[in-house]
Amino acid sequence: MKVDLFNFDLPQCFIADRPASPRDSARLLDLTGESFADRIMRDLPDLLQPGDLLIGNNTKVIPARLDGVRGEVKIEATLHMRTADNEWLAFAKPGKRLKPGSLIDFADDFFAEVVEKREGGDIRLRFNCGGEKLFQCLEKYGRMPLPPYIQRKRDDELTASDRENYQTVFAKEEGAVAAPTAGLHFTPELFQTLEKRGVGFETVTLHVGAGTFLPVKVDNTEDHKMHAEWGTISQHTVDRINATRMAGGRIIAIGTTSLRLLESAATAPGQIHPFAGETEIFITPGYQFKIVDLLLTNFHLPRSTLFMLVSAFAGLEKMHAVYEHAKEKGYRFYSYGDACLLKREEI
Repeated sequence: MKVDLFNFDLPQCFIADRPASPRDSARLLDLTGESFADRIMRDLPDLLQPGDLLIGNNTKVIPARLDGVRGEVKIEATLHMRTADNEWLAFAKPGKRLKPGSLIDFADDFFAEVVEKREGGDIRLRFNCGGEKLFQCLEKYGRMPLPPYIQRKRDDELTASDRENYQTVFAKEEGAVAAPTAGLHFTPELFQTLEKRGVGFETVTLHVGAGTFLPVKVDNTEDHKMHAEWGTISQHTVDRINATRMAGGRIIAIGTTSLRLLESAATAPGQIHPFAGETEIFITPGYQFKIVDLLLTNFHLPRSTLFMLVSAFAGLEKMHAVYEHAKEKGYRFYSYGDACLLKREEI
């Protein structure tokens, strides 16, 4: 498909640079009925049915943006996927001067060697420490890898607020360099209301990579190469999904990352198995969804793989109408923005 089909105009004024406070006061565009309905996240329990099952991504964002030097040259490295105990793939700026064997110093006791330059423009870094020690160094020296459209004037402002805000309340497994942003709208109080409603909750893990922010630079979707991300789905979660479907309940993915992992683990309509490994699944219109019935998601970038995914889920023409409605009503877009609840289009 032509990538231009997924383009739309979005003035800067619609891009949120701060999250809603409290989180569950974010606006929610309800698209599960015959017409659009403007609500807030606290209304979500009323839109779901007893026996439904929410699936969230419990990945935890790490401070994956590092400022270093190679000689006299300042280097910014953004880690995006772990490949070994002490190795990560990273995007580096400026990257042209970096060659295999180059050393980047991030602190007196923390440095990395460039061991590979890859065709996609990223590099493989081997750090001087691994395991828990590496995560401790990232916590000490790294910055939260906010998307490029969220601007901060001071690093101390970012450290003070975004380390908490850019993390879901159910984050557990360290390894993401981007937040599963639909999950940012949940609070303990909202989960209590959902539980009283009879709605279940389980988690999967997909370590979201920085590749999620990369623009689609090709003219045709068939020519786009997705970056791999590592994920896992436990037998317990699979059993819960299967039991929900058997009882007539619906599966609601909290965010595109949860949906992508669930669909990666599906083998046939309604059939899913435990999963552990990388996924490069790229969902565009025409894809036959196998597991997910409803999708809770934020509003995404034009020409992005995420807008392509939601267009596949709910229909391209409908999603263009949804986004025009959202702009008309003043919804906030992107990572810290508002949400919409989509129903799968029957093909």
